[in-house]
Amino acid sequence: VQLQASGGGLVQPGGSLRLSCVASGRIDSIGVMGWYRQAPEKQRELVATIISGSSTNYADSVKGRFTISGDNAKNTVYLQMNSLKPEDTAVYYCNAAVIVRNRQYIYWGQGTQVTVSS
Repeated sequence: VQLQASGGGLVQPGGSLRLSCVASGRIDSIGVMGWYRQAPEKQRELVATIISGSSTNYADSVKGRFTISGDNAKNTVYLQMNSLKPEDTAVYYCNAAVIVRNRQYIYWGQGTQVTVSS
């Protein structure tokens, strides 16, 4: 199984970006998909998760600004990021709990850089 993330880039404060992550390979189902981020010299932190394409959870720092959504048929998760702030600058990683033959495996994407700067 591979996770391919895309959509990062450079944006001015107050701007928007949309991240995408596609899971491919042997997948029976996906229980949870999510986004994490890691800023320089900081630990990786949870940004948002979506369970079975519907139930969502957000870090307090992004509530009201970021929206996570999923397309189960395409094994894809999106992160719409609005009202971006310089403190949102980080490498964003997608994550998935993949079910294969009734066993769960955790996979990470390669990361995509988001830079918020004027």
